[in-house]
Amino acid sequence: MTVVGAGVRVVLVDDQVLLRKAFRVIFDETEDIAVVGEAGDGAAGVRVVEQTRPDVVLMDIRMPGIDGVEATRRIRSLPVGPDETDAPRVLILTTFDLDEYVYAALRAGASGFLLKDALTDDLLAAVRAVASGEAVTAPSVTRRLIAHFVGNAAAPTDPSGRLTTLTAREREVLTLIGRGRSNTEIQQDLHLAPGTIRTHINRIFTKLGLRDRVQAVILAYECGLVPR
Repeated sequence: MTVVGAGVRVVLVDDQVLLRKAFRVIFDETEDIAVVGEAGDGAAGVRVVEQTRPDVVLMDIRMPGIDGVEATRRIRSLPVGPDETDAPRVLILTTFDLDEYVYAALRAGASGFLLKDALTDDLLAAVRAVASGEAVTAPSVTRRLIAHFVGNAAAPTDPSGRLTTLTAREREVLTLIGRGRSNTEIQQDLHLAPGTIRTHINRIFTKLGLRDRVQAVILAYECGLVPR
């Protein structure tokens, strides 16, 4: 098992051995990304992650036994590491962009998803972005994915009353996030300073227990802030 002193530490979880080998070859050719562990199913993946505490987990979505959704939930629920690092971030690997399992994995805490046939440069950029704390999903695909599966669910509700903790302005900002607007676009729409927008977003995430914009978009759809 390779241990990296600096750079992005990655664990590969996929039941296809050839795919794991292909990804390892790609990462071995970079100076800032290295594979520190592999697993062929979700249960083994969680164990390897607990042992290695990587920065990013590349997670297949459909595997025998514990699938990528449950494995993602368990990984994102891991306690803070001995070096006070947060739980590893998860990047979902999928064959189809409109996949109900991907939607479930995003709800479970995944930082984004990537098609298995993505170009090498896109794969490397996605891993680096997730490691730095960003969410990786093409906005158009994410909105289409969320709208599709939320649209097939029951009527939008907020049974826990989570949105009641938000101010009117914060609800407005959350609605714009749900529509896929960037911080700059929200700033222009509401005629507010960049720092004010960031403050609103941080408060929204804290009040609602959200990890990133992907979960914010999902919540905006599920609570009916964004029309289906």
